[in-house]
Amino acid sequence: MEKQIRKLLIIFLVVGLAGAFTFGFLGGIFSSRYLAKSSEIDSSLENLRETSVSWEANDYEGRIIEIIEKSEDSVVSVIATKDLPVIEEYYIDPFEEFGELGPFGFYFRIPQYRQKGTEPREVSAGSGFVVDSRGYIITNRHVVEDPAASYTVLTNDGKKYNAELIARDLLEDFAILKIEKSGLIPLNLGDSSNLVLGQTVIAIGNALGEFQNTVSLGVISGLSRSIEVTDNYGQTVVLNDVIQTDAAINQGNSGGPLLNLNGEVIGVNTAKASNAENIGFAIPINKVKNAVKQAIETGKIKIPYLGVRYILVNPAIQEEKQLPVNFGALLVSGENNEPAVEKNSPALQAGLQEGDIILEFDNQKIDQTNQLATLIRQYNVGDKVVLKILRGDETLTKEVVLGEYSPE
Repeated sequence: MEKQIRKLLIIFLVVGLAGAFTFGFLGGIFSSRYLAKSSEIDSSLENLRETSVSWEANDYEGRIIEIIEKSEDSVVSVIATKDLPVIEEYYIDPFEEFGELGPFGFYFRIPQYRQKGTEPREVSAGSGFVVDSRGYIITNRHVVEDPAASYTVLTNDGKKYNAELIARDLLEDFAILKIEKSGLIPLNLGDSSNLVLGQTVIAIGNALGEFQNTVSLGVISGLSRSIEVTDNYGQTVVLNDVIQTDAAINQGNSGGPLLNLNGEVIGVNTAKASNAENIGFAIPINKVKNAVKQAIETGKIKIPYLGVRYILVNPAIQEEKQLPVNFGALLVSGENNEPAVEKNSPALQAGLQEGDIILEFDNQKIDQTNQLATLIRQYNVGDKVVLKILRGDETLTKEVVLGEYSPE
């Protein structure tokens, strides 16, 4: 009996040591994976406001909580209100002439409806976030697209402010609002040009228009996606070069920030796939930065314009079209024979032609993660840029002055 007990004790001891070793090894993997750049993240967090969080600065879960606490007062709800008709119900008695009980010995009443004036009602809700301490806020264009609606911003402390629409972007799904409140805490805008698959991201927003400052955590699932979305008027709109994430983005999250682990905004949450789980999309922040600056300084957004139709070259396109390179923007005509280079465009004036491959835009290589449209949005109308072009076997350099986009 004593021998059996000793054997059991030895077995438990061996298993316990093995378990402790395994736990320590896995813990080492976890730490090295998430804490390798903790010094960089710690330094970047110094720019965020003070917090009372007592977590260790290099603790992964604590870092997320710290970022959320430092960001939540900068995330707002955007509420749309419209004057809607008040419908009143009333009844008529078709047999009133026969007396109170009518010809059948009982009451007979038919319901009818009529409008009795109007009253303001909340018709939709979205999200937004502060980008300037003087009250400037980013949201989605589709959140504030109804010209008959008025908009209110609800801050995290429960206070409401009337919102003025400063500008809507004509091509991308974002807009700029302003409220009369100073001393707001803006979120830091990051750099969306160096994102990687698997990178941890945090989404914050007014989920379902009801649950303010709902937080979801996930990773970047895809980059440079193109999606078709339906706007509030039933029109199909194509959004290019968007970020895909599995962080839950529900109705009402539109316009909220997508944050990295530095507490910086790397995207504006804009849509989700309705026929799938955990597939959401955000506009890269680099597409937004310049427009925000313009809207604050001038009260409007001028969209820089080159005037070309293109497809991005990748290894598959290279093989299909027998191209000499596997990157760049190949100028092609549209499906309905729209020209590859639009008439009266800056591109035409610079001498670009169908079949040209734009390799670089102002010394920046064009590829799947650095798309031409996104690069253009980082410049202003009137800026002079240099294009590196491949035409057949010849490499050319072209100077182009960017024009201003205007819808036809």
